[in-house]
Amino acid sequence: MTSTLRSRAGSAVEGLTPGYFALVMASGILSAGFHLRGFLLLSHVLLAVCATAYVVLLVLNGVRFARFRHAVASDFRDPQRAFGFFTFVAGTNVLGVRLAIEGHPGWTAGLLVVSGLTWLVLGYVIPWTAVLGHEERPVVRHANGTWFIWVVASQSVAAAAASLEPVYTTGRRELALLAVTSWSVGCFLYASAGVIVALRLMLYPFGPEELTPPYWVSMGALAITVLAGARIVDMADAPMVDVTRGLIAGLAVVVWAFATWLIPVLVAAGWWRHVVRRVPLTYQPTLWSIVFPLGMYAVAGIHLGEADHLPLVEGIGATELWVAAGAWLVVAVAMVRHLALTVLLPRRA
Repeated sequence: MTSTLRSRAGSAVEGLTPGYFALVMASGILSAGFHLRGFLLLSHVLLAVCATAYVVLLVLNGVRFARFRHAVASDFRDPQRAFGFFTFVAGTNVLGVRLAIEGHPGWTAGLLVVSGLTWLVLGYVIPWTAVLGHEERPVVRHANGTWFIWVVASQSVAAAAASLEPVYTTGRRELALLAVTSWSVGCFLYASAGVIVALRLMLYPFGPEELTPPYWVSMGALAITVLAGARIVDMADAPMVDVTRGLIAGLAVVVWAFATWLIPVLVAAGWWRHVVRRVPLTYQPTLWSIVFPLGMYAVAGIHLGEADHLPLVEGIGATELWVAAGAWLVVAVAMVRHLALTVLLPRRA
């Protein structure tokens, strides 16, 4: 018996992962990187993919909430999936920052309002529903790489606010306050998430099946911290900026160094998972959680090199940009193939 296209699409929407906005994040940050390097055609193509994916995912999540509310509620209560909802915040701001580069600060401001409010709401709701309200104890055994997405969301708010601050005279102090505050919150959240995830790795059994792609977000969270810090350093003068500019500039370099150190560790972990332990490498939406950190590391290096006059760092970022682009292409092809086989083509039950 052949399943219908409608039923297959319904099943796909019901099982839609909360973290799928990582596709928007990956496409948007690569678009920004290619714009910085002068590859405008590539940049505009990726911007179109970013904006289209954002709209499509908004519609799909709206349908999921309307028709499969039980699945959404289940995700909010699951400490292994709930933090994926923060990809909406980060994806919204990545798109907004890219539109600011294109000369559309009004869109950036509107998207920042949406993402900022969502960041505040989710920042209180998800820790309660997924962690404090979780009946099974200890919750730390369920911690994974998705917890670092909360950090990414915080730093994306900082990056968007810092992009707007030089543009608007009215509200400049408020935007500076928002940028520095959310950047600082993100730094403390990274320390908290790092401790919790490290405890999970040391205290509980950990096999190759559990070493999922979102662990790359541990590096991506550092990279976006560097990018947001470089943006803050470049902001126009404001009381909050003047007080913290030197501190943030120095910390951004330190964080970039740690992010660089993490990359070989993550590559070695992937080798252990797929080559040594032979876990099959198949498409899953969380693979975008690898592409985004690679792209963010590249763009962060380019911005940091320009802001702090570090040509070596800028050169490393420019080289990494092509590595991230290759990863984006591979995952995009795998995604299209996966959707064709699971949704578009008929299957026999």
